[in-house]
Amino acid sequence: MLQRLMSVRLAPLVGGLMVGAAVAFSGVAQADVLKPYKDRLFKYKKITETLYDGDFIVVEYSKQRDLRDRDEVDERKVFGNYVSYKPKRGRGSAELQANGRTISYMGTGKWKGGARAIVIYIHGQGGNRFQGMNDVSFGGNFNRVQNLMVRNGGAYLTVDIKNFDKRGTADVAALIQYQKQLSPGAKVVVACGSMGGIICWNLVRNANYSRLLSGIMLLGSPKDPNFLGSGALSRNVPIYMGQGTLDRVYNWETQANFYKQIKSRAPGYPIKFTLFDTGTHGTPIRMTDWRLVLNWMLR
Repeated sequence: MLQRLMSVRLAPLVGGLMVGAAVAFSGVAQADVLKPYKDRLFKYKKITETLYDGDFIVVEYSKQRDLRDRDEVDERKVFGNYVSYKPKRGRGSAELQANGRTISYMGTGKWKGGARAIVIYIHGQGGNRFQGMNDVSFGGNFNRVQNLMVRNGGAYLTVDIKNFDKRGTADVAALIQYQKQLSPGAKVVVACGSMGGIICWNLVRNANYSRLLSGIMLLGSPKDPNFLGSGALSRNVPIYMGQGTLDRVYNWETQANFYKQIKSRAPGYPIKFTLFDTGTHGTPIRMTDWRLVLNWMLR
C-alpha cells in the first residue's frame, strides 16, 4: 500500500521525464576520491524508485533494520562494528576571531593544514559543534564521515552557530576562508542539518562565498525561496537534498517540488535528491551515504 501511495505522490514530480533504471549517482565510480570505508554497513539497502535519470532516488528506510538492529541503545549508541575511533587521535578544538566575534569549532584529520578535501558540518537549531563529532549517535554516520576524511587525507570540521542569518553565514564563510589558507588546494563541502540548511543556502547564493564551495548537503533542511532568483543557478555549485517522508518539520513534498522547480529552470543543474521512505526528520543525517555523495561532489 505504501509503495503504491509513494508512486502516486511522486508521479507529478517526474513531470514527464523518463523514469528509468539508471544507477543512482551515476559516474561516481569514475572518480573515487574517497576510498571505501564500511560500505557494506552504510550503503543503501534498497532503492525503490529512480527518477530524473538517477538524480532523484527513493530509499527504503526500515526502523527495525536501520535503527533497532543497528543501535545498541536506540538513537543513542550504535553497535561497535559501525565505528572506528581513529579520528579521535587528531581531534581538537579551536577558536577563530572574525567579524567581531569568536567562532568556536572542532576538527579532525588535516584540519591544521595540507588537506586534500574539507567537509564542514553545520548543526540545526538547539545543536552545537559537538553533535557532528559524536561517534555513536545517528547510527555512527558522523563517525563514518570522520573516518572517510581522516583515511583519505582530508579534514572534517564542526562549528557552533549562534545565528542562522547573515551573521552565522559570514562566520562559516570566515572559517572556510581560513581553512583554504591552510589547505589552498582543498575542495570544500558544507553539510547542513535541519535549520542549518539556511546557512548552506545563504553560502551558495552569495557569489563570493559560492566560489569557495564544491558542494552543499542539505540534511532534512528547508528550501530557499530566494535561490531561484539569486543568480546561483548559473554558478552550478552541486547540491544534495536528503529528506524523510515522515518529516514533520519540513514537508518532503514541498522540498521535492522545489527540486523539480530547479530542474525545470536549469535541467542540467548538478542537484540530487534522496527521499527516505518512512524516514523522519533526523533520518537523512543517520542514513545519507556520505561516501556516495562526497565522491560525486569532489570528483
